[in-house]
Amino acid sequence: MAERKTFLVRLDPAMHEALQRWADADLRSLNAQIEFLLRRSLADAGRLPKPKERS
Repeated sequence: MAERKTFLVRLDPAMHEALQRWADADLRSLNAQIEFLLRRSLADAGRLPKPKERS
């Protein structure tokens, strides 16, 4: 598994609450929900990096 990067994100309190409710409804942690949404947005925009091929 690839190494994960850590970084700080500042969110408006209302956005944080909305994301937390959504994460709770999807049975995900807030971090996993944000990562899911970012990955989906990247894929929709055609900007998701392609997985590296194994040799």
